[in-house]
Amino acid sequence: MPASNYDQACLQDLLPLYYKRLFPFAQYYRWLNYGGVQKNYFQNREFSFTLKDDIYVRYQSFSTQGELEKEMQKMNPYKIDIGAIYSHRPNQHNTVKSGTFQALEKELVFDIDMTDYDDVRSCCSAADICSKCWTLMTIAIRILDRALREDFGFQHLLWVYSGRRGVHCWVCDEAARKLSVAARSAVAEYLSLVKGGEQTVKKVVLSDPIHPFIRESLTVVDHYFTQYALQDQDILGRKESVDKVLALVPEDVRKDLQQDFKNEKKPETRWKLIEDQAIRKQSTAKKGQHFEKEIMLQYCYPRLDVNVSKGVNHLLKSPFSVHPKTGRISVPMDIKELDTFDPFAVPTISLICEELDRPRTGEEDEKSEDIKDKENEKDGAERRKIRDFKKTSLGKYVKYFDRFLDGMARSWKGDLLRKSDLQKEF
Repeated sequence: MPASNYDQACLQDLLPLYYKRLFPFAQYYRWLNYGGVQKNYFQNREFSFTLKDDIYVRYQSFSTQGELEKEMQKMNPYKIDIGAIYSHRPNQHNTVKSGTFQALEKELVFDIDMTDYDDVRSCCSAADICSKCWTLMTIAIRILDRALREDFGFQHLLWVYSGRRGVHCWVCDEAARKLSVAARSAVAEYLSLVKGGEQTVKKVVLSDPIHPFIRESLTVVDHYFTQYALQDQDILGRKESVDKVLALVPEDVRKDLQQDFKNEKKPETRWKLIEDQAIRKQSTAKKGQHFEKEIMLQYCYPRLDVNVSKGVNHLLKSPFSVHPKTGRISVPMDIKELDTFDPFAVPTISLICEELDRPRTGEEDEKSEDIKDKENEKDGAERRKIRDFKKTSLGKYVKYFDRFLDGMARSWKGDLLRKSDLQKEF
């Protein structure tokens, strides 16, 4: 099968191979077990599976990595969602006294979807994306990653490409997992600047003094603004786009700019005229006028689905799930390589399954490894799987995941040591 030509009709044939030989179960379990610091943490976690023909199965839970593996290889889910850690095992929720089955903890999560930017991108709309508008995701990750680390002090952030048109963030610190609904809402509100639906023309309103968080965010936007907004999206080129921008400035300024724009067609120079007008207005107006900054934020600032972040029991698509429409794997992202991340280069299930069958150098070594593996069946199966995804384009993304888990493991070790020290105190 041609690598790039993913055919949705073949998904049901590819999934058994993916879950048998390529899905990184060991790393996945290592993540969700959190070092075994808390008892029953993995066992009380909800998973939900979407099966063929949109059959949706909630409240799945598993005692061990082996049990999860076995069930996923039996069910071959088209989509995997991860939910909360509950007070009881989710697969026994029907046997628990009404009202006692409660969602207790979950990672703080963020979902950024390109469709929420349709009013400010001209290159694509709906589920479509291209390299021009993907910059919006880069800006979103840069702004949120900085804020979550520096303003809130979180350290363990897993950024994941959704497989089609967006990104997810999993904040995995213990403090984040224990946040109440009210605290999650407060974090989400702090990070939300673009307000109002389709009918709202001006979606960003700044007041004096500008909060340091907004200033930091503007520094990020400023870095990308000329290339992204003025050149790629051409927001000051076509009349229709220009009118949308000018609708965000005060009326007297709008008239002046409409006049100035008659003689000046170059987008960069037009933007300079807007900035000059803002400086002039700031020096004469009684209250803060920041319309040039408001325009920058309205066009580029991250647009969060706040409801996803607020609820403890909200499910979110799992890393390494396959997107049924595109066939792309939902892969962890390396923040160090953010500016070169290409969503179209993310492997499809058809590509990695095909790569498995390609002959590679070192085939003889692998055969001798296989003989060794047979001597120790369980470890052997795990080792074969590691070698399998290393043969494919999925390998580098599993490596990013491993690096993330190593960082988390250092903090688990600290927690476990503290726990054992406390138990020794008399």
